Amino acid sequence: MKRLIELRVNGEDYQLAVEPNVTLAEVLRDQLGLTGTKLSCGTGECGTCTVLMNGRPILSCLALAVDCQNHPILTIEGLSIGEELNPVQRAFHDCGAIQCGFCTPGMVLATTALLKANPRPSMAEIQKALEGNLCRCTGYNKIIEAVQQAAEQMTPKAK
Repeated sequence: MKRLIELRVNGEDYQLAVEPNVTLAEVLRDQLGLTGTKLSCGTGECGTCTVLMNGRPILSCLALAVDCQNHPILTIEGLSIGEELNPVQRAFHDCGAIQCGFCTPGMVLATTALLKANPRPSMAEIQKALEGNLCRCTGYNKIIEAVQQAAEQMTPKAK
């Protein structure tokens, strides 16, 4: 039996009728048309479905939509400012950290959360923050380079 829920996604409020067992990833993709959130493994192993809830990365394939009420959700579509990429997206682009692009939304959102919590992460902190996001194309070097570049661009220079 469907339940009426309210979700706040990318700053917009939605009222949706959902089955109690429907995941957030399914709602984002199928009901809201936010297909930047990818579905791959469905078991929380790959990170392609990563979104931010309350500013923290979650695996939307494991989160029930009914449990996400009253928690702001940010998807890859909510990061850019109009047509302009945000600094993390720009760094991924500029560093060639995007190959097939399937893992990119999850990587970008995990990086966004990391840099908000820790504007100057060490290599080990970057690796730890991204360890739940699998990439089959890049070998991770360009992704780590992109995270470092975004951190440099987003952190004010010391005088």
